[in-house]
Amino acid sequence: MRILVVDDEEDLVDLVAYNLEAAGFETAQALTGHEALRAAAEVRPDLVVLDVMLPDLQGFEVLRILRSRDATREVPVILLTARGGEPDRLAGFELGADDYVVKPFSPRELVARVRAVLKRAANPEAGARPIRHGELEIDPGARRVWRGGQEVELAPQEYRLLEFLASHPNRVYSREALLQHAWDPDVVVDPRTVDVHVRRLRARLEPDPTRPRWIETVRGAGYRFNPRG
Repeated sequence: MRILVVDDEEDLVDLVAYNLEAAGFETAQALTGHEALRAAAEVRPDLVVLDVMLPDLQGFEVLRILRSRDATREVPVILLTARGGEPDRLAGFELGADDYVVKPFSPRELVARVRAVLKRAANPEAGARPIRHGELEIDPGARRVWRGGQEVELAPQEYRLLEFLASHPNRVYSREALLQHAWDPDVVVDPRTVDVHVRRLRARLEPDPTRPRWIETVRGAGYRFNPRG
C-alpha cells in the first residue's frame, strides 16, 4: 500500500512517512498542493494524508480536485489540520474526506487511522448479491449504484451509508446507530457527520433532494430507507 503524505512542514512529512514505513507502508511525499496533485496522478496512492493549510492550494481545494478526477475519485483522504472546529470538519466531510486528524497528533494514532480507513475502503462484499429496490440497484461486489439504469457516482462513505440503509429498509436508525453500523469503529467522528453524508447522498441520489424519496428523515429519531422510493 502506498500513502501520499502532503504537508508544507518538511519535518512533519518526514516523521509521518517514517512511521508509516515502519508500519509496512510505502510512501510518497509532497510539500505543496500542486506537488500533491502531480504526485497523485503519477504514483496512484492507495490513500492520501493531506494538510489543510498549504502555501499554494488549500487542502480543501486539493481534495475537491482529487474528487473530481476519475483516477482519484475513490482514493481515501485523511485531512490534517491545526483547526479542529466543527465548521472545518464539516467542510472537509462535505468535500468527501474520509477522516480528520487534528494537530498535534500522535504518529501512532495517525497510523491507526490510516489502517482503519484502508480497511473500511476495502471490498469485503465481493460476490454479494445485488440489492434492488424499484429503480435503484446496488452492487456490493463492485460498490456501484444505479438509478433507473443510470450510474450514480458516490464517494466511499456515501456508498457505505446507502448500502447499510438499503439493506435494512423501513427501519429507523439514529445518528449514533448509523455511526456504529456504517462507519469504521476505529474512527471517532461527530454524530452530525451523518447529516453531512445524508445531505450529500440525497444530492447525488434523489431527483429532488428537498423532497427525498429514498432516504427519509424521521423527526426526533433519525433516518429511514424507503424501499418504494
